[in-house]
Amino acid sequence: MAIAMQLGSLRQLTLVSFVVVLVPLVLLVGFSQIKLSEIAQIATSEAEYAVNTVRRVSKMEGLSVDIERLVRQYHIVKKDALKPLIGKSTQRFTIFQTPVCNQLLEKQNCQSLSERVEWINQYLGVEDPLLLDAQLAEFKQNLHDLAAQVDNSLDQRIRAQQIHVSSVQQTQFWLTACLLGISFLLIVLGSKAILTPVSKLERVITAISRQEDSLPTISTSGPKELIILEQKLHILAGRLIQSENLRHALLRHASHELKTPLASIKEGCSLLTEQVVGSLNPEQHEVLSLLNISTDRLNLLIMQLLDYNLLLQQAKPVFSKIDTHYFFEELVTENSLAINQHDNQLDIKIDLATVFADHKLFRRILDNLLSNAIAHGNKGNPIYIRLYLRDNMQILDFANHGHRIAKEQRHALFQPFSRGEGTRNDRVIGSGLGLSIVADCARMMSGKVEMVEVDYAEVCIRVQIPNKEANI
Repeated sequence: MAIAMQLGSLRQLTLVSFVVVLVPLVLLVGFSQIKLSEIAQIATSEAEYAVNTVRRVSKMEGLSVDIERLVRQYHIVKKDALKPLIGKSTQRFTIFQTPVCNQLLEKQNCQSLSERVEWINQYLGVEDPLLLDAQLAEFKQNLHDLAAQVDNSLDQRIRAQQIHVSSVQQTQFWLTACLLGISFLLIVLGSKAILTPVSKLERVITAISRQEDSLPTISTSGPKELIILEQKLHILAGRLIQSENLRHALLRHASHELKTPLASIKEGCSLLTEQVVGSLNPEQHEVLSLLNISTDRLNLLIMQLLDYNLLLQQAKPVFSKIDTHYFFEELVTENSLAINQHDNQLDIKIDLATVFADHKLFRRILDNLLSNAIAHGNKGNPIYIRLYLRDNMQILDFANHGHRIAKEQRHALFQPFSRGEGTRNDRVIGSGLGLSIVADCARMMSGKVEMVEVDYAEVCIRVQIPNKEANI
């Protein structure tokens, strides 16, 4: 597999990996085919041997009956014409006996049977009937013993064949297990050889998405397609860094340059409103009111752009324990003027004594959610704040009475520069960055934001932040 890692093409690496994995399987198929052919050949030869042997023994038994009949006829009638028939029968008997006996290890029955046949040929004229009956009886007994010996021999050969087949099966099993294990190992190595450069690309992409300062070094070996892709990702990362720096600089300078003339405009409007330079008629008061509203809106937009720019430039979050009692008391105190102007009351229910989060990011979440609830909620109605723990997730619910948001529009509200359809209570057109900042702050702390349904308000935004303190 080390050689495969040096291949120049991803296609070559893939093909070589497949071929190497298939080698043990091809060997297994070839070995199986050879053993199957061997077993089939053995089964055929053994079946042929058994059939021929049984057929010869059957012929011998038939000839033994003929020999006994002819011998007894010759003993009674004494005709010389019977001698050739007896000799021919014994000769055929010997022809069938010879191949049967050659396959047997024990030759005693065969030797006894041959002696009986030879005696019959030599002593056809014996006058003693008792001696003749004894020899014929021994001839039949020897033939019976030979048939039994042949049966035992066939049984032994069958058992030997079964043992051989069992041995082949066991060998086949272990060989299959071994070769499949080798194939699995080769698959793992081949997958690793293919996935290692892909994992390297994944690490590069992750580093780019997290805006890390340094990226993994470009690989010097591996498929050329992936090396080229890795080089392009490094080039893309450089361009993204340049774009981010340019965007941050543009937002910073634009916000700074806009605040200077805006301060002059607000100062001038203030002087005109206080009638320092002269009295104003009703029409002039109305125009001046529009100017004040526009300057307030422009000031809000600039502040939100600065806040969004600071959020984008912030490094990794620093988690710490936050005292919720002091934290929410500070939040209410600093926003009391806006709360009182819209005649809202805060219904706060805190179930957590401390929250494990980044102090600045969590405060930005609360400030933007409270500002959003005051701006879009119904005047004179309470704003509900709930903080509790569920499934190791710190959950913050901000709910208010007001215009219910359709489900298909909820996701878009958390995108930058996206505004809802309802009008603000302060008659200022927002920038659409408030909820986007909330979503970005939550993501930086590995959390998420969504709009959910509750039974005590029309609008509820839920922020979920993992309780990482439990994993430390």
